[in-house]
Amino acid sequence: MRLGILGGTFDPIPLGHLILGEVAREELALDQVLFVPTGVQWRKAAREIAPVEHRVAMARLAIAGNPAFVLSTVEVDRPGPSYTADTLEQLRETYPDAGMFFIVGRDALEDMPNWVRLERIRELATIAVAARCGAAPSEGAEWLSMPAIGISATDIRERVAAGRSIRYLVPPAVETYIREHSLYKNP
Repeated sequence: MRLGILGGTFDPIPLGHLILGEVAREELALDQVLFVPTGVQWRKAAREIAPVEHRVAMARLAIAGNPAFVLSTVEVDRPGPSYTADTLEQLRETYPDAGMFFIVGRDALEDMPNWVRLERIRELATIAVAARCGAAPSEGAEWLSMPAIGISATDIRERVAAGRSIRYLVPPAVETYIREHSLYKNP
């Protein structure tokens, strides 16, 4: 089995993450892509994030309809900060024979030197990186042909707070969920 792991705060989950998951699934011949909402986000501790139940619900809605996309609550079910190395170790126990690919964007790749137990992450999974126009490939990583999608969760939250549309930035079910639960109304 070839398994992709795509983690994130998913506050909310933008279409770009879904496109990245599908690009990785296709280019790496993945059997499944696990979407792993972060539990306690230690790298964004200063930022207020939506409650975990909302982030999990939005991720679940976003991936519905793609049988290769699977929601994993491994991080939100575990107490304490969410460290990728711990998550990959736990997933290795669940999927002992899987070839694991940890899928990240270029921004996450650049931040990885600050991550806890980076060498362990590299031991457990091949890092697969979304290429951006003009970016040079990174040594020791698979390079994905990601189309340029300039959608960020920060922009989505700011648009909601300002009363602007987020149509076509998130899946319709996620847009409805945000509206029904009055998320991101206060900047």
